[in-house]
Amino acid sequence: MNRNIEPFIGCESEYSNASIVLFGAPFDSTTSYRPGTRFAAKAMRAESFGIETYSPYQDSDLSDAAVFDAGDIELGFGDPSPSLDRIEEFAAQVLNDGKLPLMIGGEHLVTLGAVKAAIRRYPNLRILHFDAHADLRDDYLGAKLSHATVMRRVWELVGDNRIFQFGIRSGDKTEFIWAKEHIEMYKFNFDMLPAVIDDLMHKPVYLSIDLDVLDPSEFPGTGTPEAGGVSFRDLLDAILKAQVLNIVACDMCELCPVYDQSGASTAMANKLLRELILSLKHK
Repeated sequence: MNRNIEPFIGCESEYSNASIVLFGAPFDSTTSYRPGTRFAAKAMRAESFGIETYSPYQDSDLSDAAVFDAGDIELGFGDPSPSLDRIEEFAAQVLNDGKLPLMIGGEHLVTLGAVKAAIRRYPNLRILHFDAHADLRDDYLGAKLSHATVMRRVWELVGDNRIFQFGIRSGDKTEFIWAKEHIEMYKFNFDMLPAVIDDLMHKPVYLSIDLDVLDPSEFPGTGTPEAGGVSFRDLLDAILKAQVLNIVACDMCELCPVYDQSGASTAMANKLLRELILSLKHK
């Protein structure tokens, strides 16, 4: 693979030397409210030079992490199936090469392609999911593939009691009823995360972070903002707690930079991505 000509700050390793492979999935064709997440990865790279490579939270530096930035993979519009296949193919190549795929969405449906690749390699896979929305509908306006159905499709792959959701505060009533029987949902905050981490120890974990888990007063740049979210520090602390897990693949989705012209949401996403990378660098 060729390294992206404008990589995320500090992510300049060659592919052969990298332990983490960063890539963008610029897809938002099933967005049900405000589109624009397709621009997230490019905006994050362009603005990443506004942050430092050093993290005072972890006393660690991106210059010490072996990260290859592959740029954005080319995805189409309309029917999501070909795009999901392309994401699965790319993530599978990274996993087969013994590296950790870290995807920047895009809408949350892109997670499905990466999970398909991860579960082929790790049949015992668990999903750790931070989000404002349950994403558990069986269909959305008749569509089975949607950012509103992504975790239902993931459940079809991993089965009961293998999805652990945090921060959820929005969804159709039927989603919450269905969740009680099939997944582990912890609404509103991360209070129960330490107990779940104990349960997930030594199991392969896919971490999916939908940035709208953050409160829109701190993070307005997202397509479906929901009041009552967590703070930057809450989410950062959750990421740092989760670093003890065997995270084999992960993603960060749903930054929509066009809805925060101040650039503050993109800056926050970049800082969280830096911390996520550094938390993963020893995996």
